[in-house]
Amino acid sequence: MQIDPNSPADLSAQIAKSIRDAIISGDLIVDERLPSEAELADQFSVSRPTVREALKRLAAQSLIRTQRGATGGAFVNRLSFEKAYAQQITTSTLLLSMNAVSFDTACEARFALERACVFLSAARRTPDQLATMRTETFRQNQPGLTDEAFCASDVAFHRALVDGAANPVLSYQLAGAVEAMLPLMNMITYPARSRAAIVALHTVITDAIEAGDGPAASDGLSALESETRALAQSMFADRPAAT
Repeated sequence: MQIDPNSPADLSAQIAKSIRDAIISGDLIVDERLPSEAELADQFSVSRPTVREALKRLAAQSLIRTQRGATGGAFVNRLSFEKAYAQQITTSTLLLSMNAVSFDTACEARFALERACVFLSAARRTPDQLATMRTETFRQNQPGLTDEAFCASDVAFHRALVDGAANPVLSYQLAGAVEAMLPLMNMITYPARSRAAIVALHTVITDAIEAGDGPAASDGLSALESETRALAQSMFADRPAAT
């Protein structure tokens, strides 16, 4: 592991990247104890505070964990897709909110990714995942359900659909699409939304998933995409033109 002291990049960032690269390459393995702060400071020819900042960066990325006591120190963490979901959702939300991503672009990406899951979900979903889809569809049809609760239920429905594919890589990749893109889409479309239409489409998708009919589930998702795009177009058309 090494850094370039002549590089304009922050030294702590360079150290963090060097250690991260060693973890990714397998030079540092899961549960292995990293050298002490003093040893790392000597190795990289930097101060201990600089090393401490680098370790904080790695801990924030869940790449290492720290333990106190005589046998403590910094250790390579065992990552899981589930633990990485939150970071994926946060990153996706920031990218969508801070960059000029059009509704159509986000919609296209979300449904293209989700459509990849429906065939697998139709074949692999568990009874619990199917029950979640049924429960959320029933909840969405209840009178008096707030817009916030409806949107949360919408996310839970699609989360179960995606997780039904039983592919942790897909679930991780779609965490941003379902739990970042979907809430933002709901914020835009909810004033014009017909809950009955959405519930009907969710029912079509769930029935197809239960029957193991991937093509029918995909058709239902495509119909939901068309409904979402139409809602957005009507909302944008009703907005007053910028002066």
